[in-house]
Amino acid sequence: MFGLRGELKVAASRIGEDALRAGLDLRARLPDGTERALRIRALRRNLGRPLITVEGVDDANAAASLVGATLHLDRSAVQLEPGEYFDDDLAGCALVDASGATLARVRTVEHYPAQDVLLLESGAMVPLVRAFIKNVDVRAKQILVDVPAGLLDASAAEEA
Repeated sequence: MFGLRGELKVAASRIGEDALRAGLDLRARLPDGTERALRIRALRRNLGRPLITVEGVDDANAAASLVGATLHLDRSAVQLEPGEYFDDDLAGCALVDASGATLARVRTVEHYPAQDVLLLESGAMVPLVRAFIKNVDVRAKQILVDVPAGLLDASAAEEA
């Protein structure tokens, strides 16, 4: 929350932040697991962070009910740039090497300040950087990688 007028601070992904605008419909998943439909009434920035006002939330008490919620927006509200992907599109992708051999599967994407990271089903992590990620084909659910020995399997690092 921010202030007394019911504004909400938003910790948005880069893609999500670009999509925020007045009139945008969102779904809020509250900490208790329930969902609530929201519409952004106004958007402004404070110290580089987006602050939103949503319809029907006019004071700090009403805004308090949304603290900790995860906001979701419809895919159609987002314009992806070349080389950008939705986390859901990467989850389940096979990591393959240049020969086409499957090395691992993506469980989810984690977002860190330095870069995003593919979290694999094995628990290993692969930074989403050009040095390792050579091509992403979300339709085929494949990510072509060139990773150093040991990144996917610690025992291979000891052998290298």
